[in-house]
Amino acid sequence: MVEKDESSPGGISEEEAAQYDRQIRLWGLEAQKRLRASRVLLVGLRGLGAEVAKNLILAGVRGLTLLDHQQVSPEDSRAQFLIPVGSQGRNRAEASLERAQSLNPMVEVKADPESVESKPHEFFTQFDAVCLTCCSRESMVRINQICHKNGIKFFTGDVFGYHGYMFADLGDHEFVEEKPKVAKRLEFCQLRDALAVEWRGEKATAALRRTAPDYFLLQVLLRFRTETGRDPCPRSGAEDSQRLLRLRREVLEALGVGSHLLPEHFHSFCFSEMAPVCAVVGGVLGQEVVKALSQRDPPHNNFFFFDGVRGQGMVECLGPPH
Repeated sequence: MVEKDESSPGGISEEEAAQYDRQIRLWGLEAQKRLRASRVLLVGLRGLGAEVAKNLILAGVRGLTLLDHQQVSPEDSRAQFLIPVGSQGRNRAEASLERAQSLNPMVEVKADPESVESKPHEFFTQFDAVCLTCCSRESMVRINQICHKNGIKFFTGDVFGYHGYMFADLGDHEFVEEKPKVAKRLEFCQLRDALAVEWRGEKATAALRRTAPDYFLLQVLLRFRTETGRDPCPRSGAEDSQRLLRLRREVLEALGVGSHLLPEHFHSFCFSEMAPVCAVVGGVLGQEVVKALSQRDPPHNNFFFFDGVRGQGMVECLGPPH
């Protein structure tokens, strides 16, 4: 058993050592101390948000704030396991609080029913990591800029039907690689720059052949969200499919690539949140937050894409040339 350590605010008590024994054996006491000293903001409590919340609470962060201004909808029952039956009409963050807290009483879990867009700059600086889901591209870029400037680890991710992604900007990040045990450093770019890659020219053409189509699918889906204020919905399936096909042409042409990168039927796999996809992407996203806060093991730099149709995940590093 790990001895009680109260020499610092990040110290581990005997009770915590027992609770996190397996994790301490896996990544060490110092890494668990850093995790136990960290506060995380999680925005968006749909299916993916629930998976990330579960993983962070079980890992043992110090505090987790659940932020969501939306009400529980019938669709939430498909993938959101933290919301009890009969909660329709309640605030999504508040409805998730009790089950989230019961996962680990040692973690301070809070619910905030306000909109992330109403939060000032200062709100985000109280956290060590910020993780966004269900947010507009404009909000993601704005909050990423705040986090990058203030040395806060930034993550964002979403699930669209069979497809999901996560993005990380850890700034100038230091970590320890276990084998051989050596300190390393990685530099990350902001989401704004990662989404603005230039695809014209010979070098870009060569890079295009190696780039996952999911990157371009993400661009189309974020434009859909910007135009409609929501994600593709089965209730308006025919209309949304036509919009997605139009956006495929417009977005990919604006990026300087051909619309053939996404097949004609791509829109068929972009509706609702699929629970298994939430589990996969939420597992990776939660793991990356833990790795960043504990400073253990190489992080994904900077995108992770999951294609549930093929059952395939891939890491892509996209951004301005170094």
